[in-house]
Amino acid sequence: MNRTMLFAGLTSLALLPGAISAQQAPNPPPDQVNDPTGTPPGVMPMKNHNSVGFPAPNRVDGQPIETRPPELEGDHPVFPGQTRAPYHASVPYNVTTLSEKLQAPWSFQFLPGGAILITEKIGTMRIRETNGSLSEPLTGVPKVLAVGQVGLLDVALDPQFPSNHRLFFTYSEPVGETYSNIVVAAAELDGHALKDVRVIFRAKPALPARALSSNQGGRIAIDRAGNLFVIIGDRSKSPPWDMAQRMDADLGKMIHITPNGDPAPNNPFLGKTGVLPEIWSIGHRSEEGLTIDPATGRLWEVEDGPRGGDELNTPEAGKNYGWPVIVHGIDYPGETIDGGIVEKAGMEQPHYYWDPVIAPSGLAFYDGNLFPQWKGNVLVGALRGQMLDRLVLNGDKVVAEEPLLVDLHSRIRDVRVGPDGAVYVLTDSATDGKLLKLTPK
Repeated sequence: MNRTMLFAGLTSLALLPGAISAQQAPNPPPDQVNDPTGTPPGVMPMKNHNSVGFPAPNRVDGQPIETRPPELEGDHPVFPGQTRAPYHASVPYNVTTLSEKLQAPWSFQFLPGGAILITEKIGTMRIRETNGSLSEPLTGVPKVLAVGQVGLLDVALDPQFPSNHRLFFTYSEPVGETYSNIVVAAAELDGHALKDVRVIFRAKPALPARALSSNQGGRIAIDRAGNLFVIIGDRSKSPPWDMAQRMDADLGKMIHITPNGDPAPNNPFLGKTGVLPEIWSIGHRSEEGLTIDPATGRLWEVEDGPRGGDELNTPEAGKNYGWPVIVHGIDYPGETIDGGIVEKAGMEQPHYYWDPVIAPSGLAFYDGNLFPQWKGNVLVGALRGQMLDRLVLNGDKVVAEEPLLVDLHSRIRDVRVGPDGAVYVLTDSATDGKLLKLTPK
């Protein structure tokens, strides 16, 4: 199926305002309940992956942690050091379980006073109290459509949260009986309740929820001006479609909005005909991690590739990050994508990529004091890779890599650095998700 066929009739949106029909979408494999880099039911298994799980990374000092051949035959880095950085061990650490039995936890934030707010993809928020107990679900959370990879997603606190108690969160909003949107909402946290909940942004277009329940995006990062960067996945399955390259859709984009949901005043496409004014950058696939470097204010992002081509990017205003025209990977059934090209003029290269994939999810810069050896390092959660990947940077270049938490054999959904300098992570499980704390041994 070519993209002309996929988009035939797209301009005549069907069934609901701003919606497209399942017939206009890529032919999807059966629902993937887990991350997009797992093998969907009915799809040919990935080469290079064993049937039990992700192979243990190579931990020999000075050698890459990845020893398997790339998924894309003929794949090559565009510049030295773009992939397979050398392994470098750092310091031992302790792991403490703070909460368990969480139901598909997705994100968390530290509240003033030491409590921790946690979102669960099924549509609930809970608070891990300072005494270690876990609250009942908060009241006031709007109805969430949780299916496949969509549901209740990220949460971020307003910079003035201690005084205004405002937070922002993303979720899959039901539209009619079968459609959904990825939306951004604002609310006030009042004890164990959300109040004054209002949707400030709805990604366009709405899509059939069950047929297109992957590549959701949803992470939020708040810049120094108080505006929100939000990643919206392309929600495509197989074969991929061109939505990430279309300027009249939010899918496959980085958007930049004010706390009221308006386009941010420094956006690159303001006033341009046929272009959504909230768009910051284009050509993204399944962005799963987003953060701002606390030292520089620069935006960083990780996104999942298909079979190969997970990326670490710094999305800049008006730039095109290539998906699905260029990718260091292949489609799930095994075919190349757009002829298998990995570079093209006018399209940005990732600073770093993983092939085969680790399925990155969750991203943070370490700026605490408990681990001085990690200062300025990037921490990346990995779903399929079942690890916390520590990346050492020299400018924009990854110069060393260390897989942490490998022995837990757990999918890492989110990672944050706490006010105490400890590293906190969420493990991804439908019934036994955990909040963990890393401290020096």
